Parts: sequence; structure tokens; C-alpha cells
Amino acid sequence: MWRALAAAVAVLVVVAARPAAATDPYAFFDWDVGYVTAAPLGVKQQVIGINGKFPGPTVNISTNWNVVVNVLNDLDEPLLITWNGIQHRKNCWQDGVLGTNCPIPSGWNWTYEFQVKDQIGSFFYFPSTGLQRAAGGYGGVVVNNRDVIAVPFGRPDGDITIFIGDWYNKNHTDLRKMLDSGKDLGMPDGVLINGKGPYRYNDSLVPAGIEYETINVDPGKTYRIRVHNVGTSTSLNFRIQGHNMVLVETEGSYTTQQNYTNLDVHVGQSYSFLVTTDQNASSDYYVVASARMVNDTVWRRVAGVAVLRYSNSRGRASGPLPDPPQDQFDKSFSMNQARSVRWNLSAGAARPNPQGSFRYSSINVTQAYLLRSTAPVTINGRRRATLNGLSFTPPETPLRLADAMDYGEWTEDSRGTYNKGDGVARSTVQVYPGAWAAVLVSLDNVGVWNVRSENLDSWYLGQEVYVRVVNPEDTGNKTEMAIPDNALFCGQLHKYQKQQTPHHKMGTSAAAAAVVGSRVAAAAMLLLAGAVMISP
Repeated sequence: MWRALAAAVAVLVVVAARPAAATDPYAFFDWDVGYVTAAPLGVKQQVIGINGKFPGPTVNISTNWNVVVNVLNDLDEPLLITWNGIQHRKNCWQDGVLGTNCPIPSGWNWTYEFQVKDQIGSFFYFPSTGLQRAAGGYGGVVVNNRDVIAVPFGRPDGDITIFIGDWYNKNHTDLRKMLDSGKDLGMPDGVLINGKGPYRYNDSLVPAGIEYETINVDPGKTYRIRVHNVGTSTSLNFRIQGHNMVLVETEGSYTTQQNYTNLDVHVGQSYSFLVTTDQNASSDYYVVASARMVNDTVWRRVAGVAVLRYSNSRGRASGPLPDPPQDQFDKSFSMNQARSVRWNLSAGAARPNPQGSFRYSSINVTQAYLLRSTAPVTINGRRRATLNGLSFTPPETPLRLADAMDYGEWTEDSRGTYNKGDGVARSTVQVYPGAWAAVLVSLDNVGVWNVRSENLDSWYLGQEVYVRVVNPEDTGNKTEMAIPDNALFCGQLHKYQKQQTPHHKMGTSAAAAAVVGSRVAAAAMLLLAGAVMISP
């Protein structure tokens, strides 16, 4: 069923969207997205940085704020930024994927503007085109509660964002060539934590001279640690030596508070934990992200290792890493762990009312769609990934411009096994090999929305689909915002695009070869190959 290159877990992300209020605060950001030279695993390569930094800056905002991000594309190829898990209410124009947006040509700038309406939680952004996330370009998004809304735990003493993800020493352009030629990407060269390689816990497995991440804390404090798997295709088990992790939130939903000594974090997923620094600080502690459902003997050298350092620490971390789950190939352990993540129905999130008060178990399901994944196949001589036997190729003109889970086959009888009480609301769900996952979506956001495999190799090879939500009764902009004034035109509508003078060091040649942007016309919507059209 669902295939994943390394971790054998595929991940879907569903993004939906409502309106911006001019009276709410604005937060402004200016980003120059370009290449920087780095050597996370000891090999110099081009990575994608933002304002010269890898990973990029964290967008720290509060519920209902309006976010304005001016992006200068200083790469040598087109660029889009997508906001993983952010609900662009009534505003798919800001989603940053090829089905709704023309890419920003090299040397051009484009400004995203959206509101985090009625939303809280831990998310991240990343470049969505051409396997660019494998080269970086990602960063965190923290959406805080408004002061008038109670948080279901005490105020932490600090807030820490951690990015984990597999990493290849090849540039993303070389990885694209491998996929285009029909090859697998193979085992990654390592796992990064916050863009850095592993601490040298073992001289034979980790070479000297690699920069590693140090997380500085004070004793007797409680920290909120937000963990994001931003990698290519590897599910990672996250753990902190000697410390319990109290899960409190995932992708915008507060969870029932449970203790974990380790947790599987699949590609594209985000969790936040409360971690209390209550150990004796005789030495530093390991922070580990290691691959799941793989041959541990072969994959041991790619573990990501950082250091948790108390301010009164008396020595360096040493000795073996804390143990991962006992059986690397025990998918049942991982699935049961995922099922244990439950929604905190008594807590308010962005609004005062409890999160589960609308009783989603009583929603009348009007339409059901089965998306089946199989191993990659050859289509017209090229290796492609499919959903229901169909492989998606982004059109020249963007489309918008013209929890439950188990093993075996899904059947109608499977509905009786759904958790209809406190299944957590989130944007990204894992689907295990030979298994299925059911996702309930309330189609109350008009627009064109991307449903995709979060495994970059599968996504790049065509494992995605677009859902078009329409309101036939709508007149004007009541249920969907108008196309933004700065929309880019491309494809069949490129003639509407006003030219920009490229304003980065690469000059005009690269920009002239780039695909220029565009918007939808009713006729262009007739080109909706691969899209699902649904009325709310």
C-alpha cells in the first residue's frame, strides 16, 4: 500500500481555509531566499537559506494576526513557499503550491499576505517546488494564543523549536536528476537537527569536525519544545535522554497530556512537548532523532544527535545513545503510539469554547473518496508515483488560476472502527504500509486545495491531487477572497504579467528563462486534470 523510501510510512497533508479582518495586528517580514554554502555532514554543498541563515527565521505571531511576508527569490530557479498546516481561510491564493500559484521567477519578489484566523499551534514553512525542501529553505511558524484564552498548561519558562530530518550530501538538483532517471534516492547520508550534523557520540560512526546543535537550558525549568520533521522521506523517532516528554499539542490542536519517553515523528508532522529539566546535570544529555522501520545496523550511522546542556552541567555527554523502540520493524508499536494521541476536548484553542464542542462525531458524511497508493510505476517511459493509478503533473497554468487508521484493505465496514470521540484534528497523518487512514474533512472553505504525499520523492513523482471546493450560491467575495492584486500570471495567461526587473546578483538571463506567473480564468479551470470537484 503506502510506500516510503526509508521509513516505510507515507504522509498526507490536507490544507483548508476564512477571512482577514483589517482591525487585527499585522506582522511584516522581508526574506531573501538564496543559496548559502554549508557542510552539515562535513561535505560542502549549496543549501537554501533565508536572509543568509539555515534553517530560516521563525514566524512568531498570535491568533488572528495578519502576516505579510515579502519574498525575494535569489535562487537560480522558480520558488514557492508553502505554510504547512496553516489554514488559509477563504484564501487559497496564499497556499504556495503549483496548483494555486505561479512560481516566483528567479530574481523577482512576491508578497504573501494571510491571516491566521482562529488558529494556534506549531507549524513550519518550506519551499514547495522541485524538491527544494531537500536543500533547506524551511523554518518554524508559532501561533500563540490570545491573552484572553486560557492555555491548558502552565506558562513554560522557554520555547524551543527543533527541526529534524534526513539529509543528502547531494544538492537537490542532483536528487531531482536521480528521480527523473528512474532511480531511488537511497539511504540518506545523515539526519540533521536544526540544520546541523550529529554530536560525536561514537568516534567510528561520526567523523571529527562536524558542527552539532547544543540546546541550552537552566535546571528546574519547564520548556515547550516544538519538533518538526522537515526531511525528505524518513520517519524519525525523537527522544531526549533521561527526560520525559509531555505531549501537549500537535499542528494546532491541544492534546490530552501524556508522557512519552520517545515518539515517532513522520515526515511533515509537528508536535510540541513540555520537558522539565529535573535531572542532576552530572553531564550533558543526548537529543536523538533516529530512523524508524529500517535495518538499525545499516542505518545507525545516520542518526541525528544534539546535546541538551544544563547551565550547571559538569561534563560532556558520553556513552551509548538512549534506546529506540525495541523492535525497529514493529509497525504496531508506532500505530498504537499514533492512536494514543487524542484531542483535549475540554480545552479551548483559538476560541473560548472547547475544541471538540461541535461534536464532529455527529457530522453527516456526504461523500467519500478512496486514495490508494502503490509502488512507483513506469508511465510513458518515466518512473512516476500514483494515487488511484493516476500520477499528477502540475499544469502550466495553475488550477486555481483558469482520524482513523488500521491494517488491511479499507471497506465500508471499517467505518465502525473510527474514533469518533477524540481523534485529534491535524494537517498531516501517517499511513502505514499495508494499512489505511481515514480523514474527516469539513468542506467549508471555498478554493483549490492540495492533498499530497509529504514524502518529497513521492510528491515530486506525482503523488498529489487537488480538491476544488465550490459554492454555487456564492455571489461576489462572500465565501472566497478575490484574486490578490499582485497575483503572478503564467502558462496560458502569461500575457497579463507585468515584467519585473530582476534585482538580484544573477542578472536577467536566469529570470528570462524562468516560468512567469498567472491567475485563473473560468476557461482555465477546464484544464483541471487530476482535480476533484466538490460542493460544500
